[in-house]
Amino acid sequence: MCLALLALHTHPRYRLILAANRDEFYDRPTAPAAFWSDHPQILAGRDLAEGGTWLGITRTGRFALVTNYREGGARREAAPSRGRLVSDFLIGAEAPERYATRLAARAHEYNGYNLIVGDGATVVYQSNRAEGMRRLMDGVYGLSNHLLDTPWPKVRRSKETLFGLLEQEGSALLEGLFQMLADHSRPGDGELPETGIGLEWERLLSAAFIASDTYGTRSSTVLLVAQDGTVQFVERSFGRNGTPGSQVSYVFTLSGSTPGS
Repeated sequence: MCLALLALHTHPRYRLILAANRDEFYDRPTAPAAFWSDHPQILAGRDLAEGGTWLGITRTGRFALVTNYREGGARREAAPSRGRLVSDFLIGAEAPERYATRLAARAHEYNGYNLIVGDGATVVYQSNRAEGMRRLMDGVYGLSNHLLDTPWPKVRRSKETLFGLLEQEGSALLEGLFQMLADHSRPGDGELPETGIGLEWERLLSAAFIASDTYGTRSSTVLLVAQDGTVQFVERSFGRNGTPGSQVSYVFTLSGSTPGS
């Protein structure tokens, strides 16, 4: 996951709005979002190389996502998969703050990451490139491959777009979020961060939607959780150079929620 926008309790109909792009090498094997056969409560895509995921939600309302922290040549090949941080939270039952606290003791084992975990009552942000954790209050947040709300151009633009969509709902909101995620525009070189990967890669990765022959946006996901517990999860997949692929959609009610309540 390389771009994620969240709106927490800022919309009259939806308690959670989440829109995210997963960027990855096209050769990395991936399964589209589905309820997992080995953990039927989890709805998520799956990284078939390591078994984890980048974003998911459970039938009880636990959700999580992870992005990599970009730092040039600092990546360690032997480090454990960051996708397991998401799947472990979704499989478990720990409160978000407790999970993040326990994780902090071994966070150094992983390559750089940003993690957001929530359970419907509490949402927590944690990174092994920042001290402590942060409980997220009601509001709009943007995350890419640096710390939460670092004002990289695509994060700023996407947050501005999301604020403008908060008056929409239903299909208008859904399509507006996907249009936000499909933004191919790039800023000028003077606005690019310097993360140790070279100018050409900085240019390529500066767009919200990334497309090339080898690396790009593999999927765009919109997750809407309504006040009555109704969940809408839509994932659109893409191939090389941004070629549109499949779409999967799921609608269900969180366990313990009563539609219309």
